[in-house]
Amino acid sequence: MKLYKIAITVLTFACFTINAQESNLKNIKKLTFGGDNAEAYFSPDSKSLTLQVTNTAFGVPCDQIFMLDLQQQEINSKSLKLISNGKGRTTCSFYMPDGKHILYASTHEGNVNCPAPPKPKDGKYLWAVYPEFDIYISDLQGNIVKKLTDSPGYDAEAVVSPDGKKIAFTSIRSGDLELYTMDIDGSNVKQITTGLGYDGGSFFSHDSKKLVFRSSRPKTEEAIKEYKDFLAENVVAPTEMEIYTCNVDGTDLKQITHLGKANWAPYFTPNDKKIIFSSNHHSTRGYDFQLYTIDLNGENLKQITYESEFNAFPMFSPDGKKLVFSSNRQQEQKRETNVFIADWVETDEVENANEKNLKKHITFLSSDDLKGRLTGSKEEKIAADYLVKELKTLGLKPYDKKNYIQNFTYSLKLNPKDSLDVKQNSGRNVIAYLDNKASKTIVIGAHYDHLGLNEHKHSTKPNSDGEIHNGADDNASGVAGVLELARIYSQNKTIEKANYVFALFSGEEDGLIGSKKIAETVKTLFPNVTAMINMDMIGRLETAKKELTVGGVGTSPEFSKMAEKNKPAGFNLTLDESGVGPSDHTSFYLKDIPVLFFFTGTHNDYHKPSDDEDKINYYGVTNIVNYAFRMISDISNQEKTEFTKTKTTATKSRPKYKVTLGIMPDYTDHGDGLHVDGVTEGRPADLAGIKEGDIITKIGTHEIKEVYSYMECLAKLNAGDELPVTYVRNGETKTVTVKF
Repeated sequence: MKLYKIAITVLTFACFTINAQESNLKNIKKLTFGGDNAEAYFSPDSKSLTLQVTNTAFGVPCDQIFMLDLQQQEINSKSLKLISNGKGRTTCSFYMPDGKHILYASTHEGNVNCPAPPKPKDGKYLWAVYPEFDIYISDLQGNIVKKLTDSPGYDAEAVVSPDGKKIAFTSIRSGDLELYTMDIDGSNVKQITTGLGYDGGSFFSHDSKKLVFRSSRPKTEEAIKEYKDFLAENVVAPTEMEIYTCNVDGTDLKQITHLGKANWAPYFTPNDKKIIFSSNHHSTRGYDFQLYTIDLNGENLKQITYESEFNAFPMFSPDGKKLVFSSNRQQEQKRETNVFIADWVETDEVENANEKNLKKHITFLSSDDLKGRLTGSKEEKIAADYLVKELKTLGLKPYDKKNYIQNFTYSLKLNPKDSLDVKQNSGRNVIAYLDNKASKTIVIGAHYDHLGLNEHKHSTKPNSDGEIHNGADDNASGVAGVLELARIYSQNKTIEKANYVFALFSGEEDGLIGSKKIAETVKTLFPNVTAMINMDMIGRLETAKKELTVGGVGTSPEFSKMAEKNKPAGFNLTLDESGVGPSDHTSFYLKDIPVLFFFTGTHNDYHKPSDDEDKINYYGVTNIVNYAFRMISDISNQEKTEFTKTKTTATKSRPKYKVTLGIMPDYTDHGDGLHVDGVTEGRPADLAGIKEGDIITKIGTHEIKEVYSYMECLAKLNAGDELPVTYVRNGETKTVTVKF
């Protein structure tokens, strides 16, 4: 990304989506209508569901088990049939192999009234582990025909193996919450897990050979003490859980997820090669659970649901054609959770960004061997050759039917103060084409050049001549994203309604030189260029805030809606309307082409030798590439992508100024001052003690509200001016004197 910055007008959106991009789910249908409905599981013949319901409108103050006949012509609020005995609290029902009986746990023998739910403690949400729970078999008229457990303490969460031979359940009989199995008649009880922590919510694989479950597994002394103290009060805090698998006999125990926060409600997908589960690992604010799938080796995490802030308890029908789950979408009242059913659609596995591929490309391009990929260097040529090889391997065509390389030359001023210090330089763009025989074309691009050894003087680190500037984030990350999108679109089973140009630019750091060269002729080379997608610096998603800027959303009327609809769970978007920005999409916008620009922000390593591969957030890169794929696919399916010029305020000109503070500003208007994204070593801000994360509110008598007022202030200052600078750090206001 170029060192210069262009002021932008932005609009920050809340973290919740409006529409869903749920490609695995079709014909979603609501099955319950009010109350709290959850844990719905199919009968062996897929014709009915058993589920637990709390609904005061039904006279059910706490969970009881109901049945729903899916063959009814019309399903409404009167379709549910009570099949538990209506006493105490029940949980976790499951059909027996004959389809005429169910398992469930109940507290009714201890107390026929509803036990009180636990209250949060120290701000932590708690689950009750009622010691009165035992497991029973009931017929479908609510008559209990057999009691399967009778040990002191919690016995619940029972499920039946698909072969009808085993029951798995959770029990505290060992003193800890462990998994157990028993034969279908309740005999031959065996303990399966032994690790300290709450092992529960287990389900069998479709071949009945494995179990998948969620576990808390505390590790630190503090966490272990808290878990034990809570357990002594018959509660657990379900805030840190991961997904595990093991064989039915407990061998081959494996932790599948390492995501943090709460990962739970797992179930094997129909082919037993993946696990679907609910997770809030992505959440940056508040309550947000979405369904995901993941491979059994812990790879290829994929988001399944996008709508609403609670989706959980997924279960496939025995034939694998349907998915039932609980969600608070389509609420008629607050705190309402309903059961939904959908057709399950297997999507093309190729269409998921592969983290290993991304890491391979970024590692190669940002290695010391490539010495920073300076435009015109022999290392730039090595990088270009690598890119050509990758694109050829995917079967993509040369952009002009002959060449993948587009050469260009330009004049370069190494000293802006010396008009005679001009050199001629050359560079090479790498361009490939996917011809889908469509009537329109989309350009997907990123620049692959960087600063080399600071020969062109763009480094933000003083005295860094001769040091390798590897540019892992800027912009090996974006290039890897383009290569992965090229793989997806060229290798998937779909023939899209657009052709794609994959363009990897050089000369960006010297003034968007390469992208200007392509933009001059792209409309004559390719039919109906309807959009340009630019990926520049997508590698440093901040883990806690997950802030992503999508620029150019004002260049076509539907882009803002697409950005909101398709965003990854937990990401906090800043939508920038402007088609002009500090990267290559500007070249295409100026040719009246709608543009989108993906960017995770500047940081302390920006344009420094320290921008290395080991700092890349691959979770972020993978999610952003998948996000871009969804956006591009939506644009491809549009009948028309209309170009609109962005508002004058969105391209506000940059004031001329003679001084620098030596910071990298956050261009988002936060409303409370100018947020500092980075500080250049040895410059005035650094010498005065200003740090990344500070919020500048005043310079001298000038109020600083955002980037515009900051630059207007600088335009009025002269070198040598000494002024007080007021800033906020961790809520505390400070003032320092700065010599500009």
